[in-house]
Amino acid sequence: MNSNCVASIDNLRWILYTLRMNTRHPDRLRPDMTTEMRSKPCCDAGAAEPRVVVLDDTALEGLASRLKALADPTRLRLLDLLAQQPEPLCVCEITPRFTQHQPTISHHLRLLREAGLVGTEKRGVWSYFWATDVGRRCLVQAQTLS
Repeated sequence: MNSNCVASIDNLRWILYTLRMNTRHPDRLRPDMTTEMRSKPCCDAGAAEPRVVVLDDTALEGLASRLKALADPTRLRLLDLLAQQPEPLCVCEITPRFTQHQPTISHHLRLLREAGLVGTEKRGVWSYFWATDVGRRCLVQAQTLS
């Protein structure tokens, strides 16, 4: 195919796209809108100001960290498993319940711990894990999304 032809086709596509996306052109406005509707402001000037909740940077970082930690099916299953247990579980008791190997499970547990969703305690060479109160609350909130 001729390179000039390809370039002209791309230019035509760009021109057509630009024309379709031009919202200022009167023919592009919704046909069911009257001239009066078009001239009105979009918002009622007398309406109350919307309530804006602004999280500080620390709160945003913590929330993003927890959401990232919960965004993986394995980590959700780990947190759910730990939340159901009355006592902390040893990593050697957790690993057989998953298809992943121990290093992968330990990696997921570390991410949950760093997000503050699980706690850990070292007993000898073994680590024991449990769901924190924050982890339990986050799990409940995540379950309401489904």
